[in-house]
Amino acid sequence: MLLQGKTVVVSGVGAGLGHRIAETVVRDGGRAVLGARTEAHLAKSAAEIDPDGTRTAFRATDITDEAQCEALAALAVERFGRIDAVVHVAAWDSYFGGLEDADFATWQGVLDVNLLGTLRMTRACLPALKERGGSVVLIGTQSAVAAPSQVRQAAYAASKGALTSAMYSLARELGPHRIRVNTVLPGWMWGPPVQAYVRFTAHAEQVAETEVLARLTERMALPELATDGDVAEAAAFLASDRARAITGQSLLVNAGELMR
Repeated sequence: MLLQGKTVVVSGVGAGLGHRIAETVVRDGGRAVLGARTEAHLAKSAAEIDPDGTRTAFRATDITDEAQCEALAALAVERFGRIDAVVHVAAWDSYFGGLEDADFATWQGVLDVNLLGTLRMTRACLPALKERGGSVVLIGTQSAVAAPSQVRQAAYAASKGALTSAMYSLARELGPHRIRVNTVLPGWMWGPPVQAYVRFTAHAEQVAETEVLARLTERMALPELATDGDVAEAAAFLASDRARAITGQSLLVNAGELMR
């Protein structure tokens, strides 16, 4: 199995991508340590993924709080004795707008979660990762390299773009410890957020949901959107030893909408 015997910390576990990544970790033989702000979401996710509770652990974690990040990393070591990878899903992605209508105080909050929060969580895991080497997988966004025309998320894109830039420095800094750092860049990803966007847009425009979905898929090289499960598979690969010589790289998972 791809992650047999590995312990993977997953931040930002809710109903969508975080859950799918944790589910993939357990399916592929690993142990998943789940973090998110809402404990009820974590408990629900863990129960669905691992009913007997032997291969998951969770703790409510706000990644803007360094002590809480350290507590989640400590839980992984206490429960499973090691950390082999950390996958960063936690993000503030619900603030919309561009420059002219920007509330820069909110932008600072977005940056604190998406950039600094991810770095806090990574640093908390470093002592354990250094023991054997391992992997840091950042979940970015295609919007950081090509702004979508349908929605404006300038703060989110900027924060994730900064995180991708930080990846290069981290890959160089942590490489001597055999710690790899890579980024997965999802495009339009069929999962709870995009499903909600399709429903909202269809209702607002009084058109069928299939019409809204068709507008998205017509730009793809492949005839359907990537799913959160597809992104989870990419993250699991980068977390695994099969990616042992890959670091400082960004992987688009976008059904070929954008090719670089």
